[in-house]
Amino acid sequence: MTAGTGVFVLTEAKALVAMQTAAFASEDDFQDLLARFPALLAGDQIDSVNPRRFILIDREQPIACEAGGAGRWSLDHLFLDQDGIPTLVEVKRGTDTRIRREVVGQMMDYAANAVRYWPAQALRDRFNARCDKESKSAIEVFSEQFGADQDFEAFWAKVATNLAMGRIRMLFVADCIPPELRAVVEFLNAQMRPAEVLAIELRQYQGQGLRTLVPIVLGQTQEAIEQKSGGSAVKPRRQWDEAQFLEALSERRDPAVVETAKAVIAWANSNADRVLFNDAPSVGAIAPYFETDSGSCQPIRLWTDGSFAIGFDRLKRTTAFSTVTARQELVERFNAIPGMAIPADGVEKQAYIRFASLSPDRGAAFLKIMGWVVEQLRNKMPAAA
Repeated sequence: MTAGTGVFVLTEAKALVAMQTAAFASEDDFQDLLARFPALLAGDQIDSVNPRRFILIDREQPIACEAGGAGRWSLDHLFLDQDGIPTLVEVKRGTDTRIRREVVGQMMDYAANAVRYWPAQALRDRFNARCDKESKSAIEVFSEQFGADQDFEAFWAKVATNLAMGRIRMLFVADCIPPELRAVVEFLNAQMRPAEVLAIELRQYQGQGLRTLVPIVLGQTQEAIEQKSGGSAVKPRRQWDEAQFLEALSERRDPAVVETAKAVIAWANSNADRVLFNDAPSVGAIAPYFETDSGSCQPIRLWTDGSFAIGFDRLKRTTAFSTVTARQELVERFNAIPGMAIPADGVEKQAYIRFASLSPDRGAAFLKIMGWVVEQLRNKMPAAA
């Protein structure tokens, strides 16, 4: 009789299935699971106050050992969390003897060279290439994981800052973390700052055709938590409004930018069905929403860093702009404004523009086009009964 594990699954038929410990079929099977399901990295255990969410940059991420050099090493997985912190993941099965010593030195090589020779743009290009390979929009993948209110451009700026400061996370993942590795991880995590070093034991259980995966984060001693808490304290949320938004914008930008933003906000207040502000701690955002035949649509979004986005990825979900031809016409209208240059592939994603590129005259031309957009959206609305 197989010994029990204390893990059970209660089926819809009210049957209790005893699950047994099971090994992963192969290391590649193990790695494929992490690539497909980043939630297995247990972001809620890594940070219980502000759970980490991860987006995969790519598998087999190359790492050079000199500036401009080819990849000398290949990292199993590279993820970024919602704060743009690079998360290096090495996967080994517990039966692999290298997990006890060799994998630690390997990870240190990766980390030391990654922060020196990984330009943020190279990681962005790698992410875009992976999304293209999977026939997905990079911004859509980003928004699905981190939320549509997150600034794509600001995110990559954070990645660059984190790399420059050595703010990275190293994760050793295995189906069984040996005591020797756990002791090393706990020691390194307590000593290293701002870097973080953790291990994840991903246990697999099977029974009657069912499969259960249980991740357990190791390495977070109380000493390490206390040492690192000063640099990772969660900022309180801030509910923005129009006055705060304009005040923050005026602190960062010249008066012409503020005037253009005021004009856009006034237009939104007069034309949108509702205007919403975000509650992020540092960067304010405002978004006008319009009711369409396919639900609410947010065609533009403004931020206090002086940028705004035109949401072609959202417009294409409406009847009025569901075709590529309709969105291409809209791109042509915008690109007729001096200073605007939305690329051809912009019809599938968000186009990011700086307010500084819109002088008062150009801002008026922009709002005229937005008025046309709203007309198209509302012309496709079903007639009232």
